[in-house]
Amino acid sequence: MAKRVMLAMSGGVDSSCALLLLQRQGYEVIGATMHLYDNADIGVKSKTCCSLNDVEDAKAVAARFNAPHYVFNFKERFKQDVIDRFNSEYLKGRTPNPCIDCNRYLKFEALLERALMMECDYIATGHYARIEYNEPSGRYLLKKAVSTMGSNKKDQSYVLYNLTQKQLAHTLFPLGTMEKEEVRKIAEENGLVNYDKPDSQDICFVPDGDYAGFIYRYTGIQPKEGNITDKSGSVVGRHNGIINYTVGQRKGLGIAFGRPMYIIGKSAEDNTVTVGESSDLYSNSLTAKDLNWIAIDGLTDSIKCMAKTRYSQTEQECTLYPQGDNRVRAVFSEPQRAIAKGQRVVFYDNDTVIGGGVID
Repeated sequence: MAKRVMLAMSGGVDSSCALLLLQRQGYEVIGATMHLYDNADIGVKSKTCCSLNDVEDAKAVAARFNAPHYVFNFKERFKQDVIDRFNSEYLKGRTPNPCIDCNRYLKFEALLERALMMECDYIATGHYARIEYNEPSGRYLLKKAVSTMGSNKKDQSYVLYNLTQKQLAHTLFPLGTMEKEEVRKIAEENGLVNYDKPDSQDICFVPDGDYAGFIYRYTGIQPKEGNITDKSGSVVGRHNGIINYTVGQRKGLGIAFGRPMYIIGKSAEDNTVTVGESSDLYSNSLTAKDLNWIAIDGLTDSIKCMAKTRYSQTEQECTLYPQGDNRVRAVFSEPQRAIAKGQRVVFYDNDTVIGGGVID
C-alpha cells in the first residue's frame, strides 16, 4: 500500500514540481495550502505569496495530477506565532526571522498535526534540503541540499534548523538533490502554468519591506523619537523610532559626520540608536539562546564547527562553548560584521546541521 504524503503547496513552482516527483516515487499525495492571512487584515493591497492569491495556482496543479487538494485556515495560528512575534521582536529593537517561525509553527507543526490526523505518513515541502537517518546515533539528520554539480546555491537548511526529531522523521524534501533550473525545466516539460513564476524575495506579509509601516498599521503603535548617540554616550542627533534602523545601516541617518558612520547598536530600554565607524560593527563572538540541536542531544563540551548568522552568509569557522540554560557562546576565528540580536545562528559540520539558536 502506498505511503500517504501531505504536500504543502504555496502555488509556486517548487512545491508543484515536488508533487510530480512524489507521485513518480509511488506516494499517494494530498495537496494542502495554508491560508495564513487576508491582505485586508494586514493592510496590504498588492499581491502577496502565502495568501488566497495563490490558492488557485496550487489547486490547478493538484487537479492537473489528479491529487486531492485542501485549504486549511491557519490565520489565527499565523497571527499568534508569526506576526505577533515579529511585531514584538522589532519593537524590542531586535531583528526577527518570521520565515523561520513560520516553518517551525505552521509548516512543520500545525500542518504536520493535520496530516497525522488525516492518517498521512509524511508531510513534504518544496524546500531545498535533505534528511538522512543515522544508524549509529539513532538520529535523523538535516543536511544541505546538493546537486550533480556539488554544493547547491539554493540550499535552505538554515531556515529549517528548528526541526525536531519527530518532525524530521515525518518529513520529505523531494527537491534536496536538485537545482532550481532543473525544477523549472521539469515543470515546463510537464505543462505546469507556474513554471516561470518568480521566487518570493521579501517577508510575505510585508511585501514592500516597510516593516515600521506594517507594525504601525497592524498594532497602532507609533514609533517614538529618541536620541542617536556615539560610543561614548554623547548625543549626536535624533532618530524617528528604533524600528526604522538596522545594525549595519549607513544611509538615512540624517546626520552629517564628515566620515562614514553606521548603526552599531539599538536599545529599546532607553530608546537610543548608537552609531560608530565600520570597524565598530565587527565582533569576535556571540551568545545564542533557545537552542535546537539536531545532530546531537546537546552540547556538553566545546566543539569546532562552521556557523552562519544570516541566510545568505558564507559559513564562518567558530568554536562553541556551552553556557547552560540552553545557551551557547560562539567564538569566531575571524571577526564577524553586523551580528544582529534576534537573528538566527546555525551551526554546521560539513553538510550536516548540528543545530542553531537565536542571537542574544
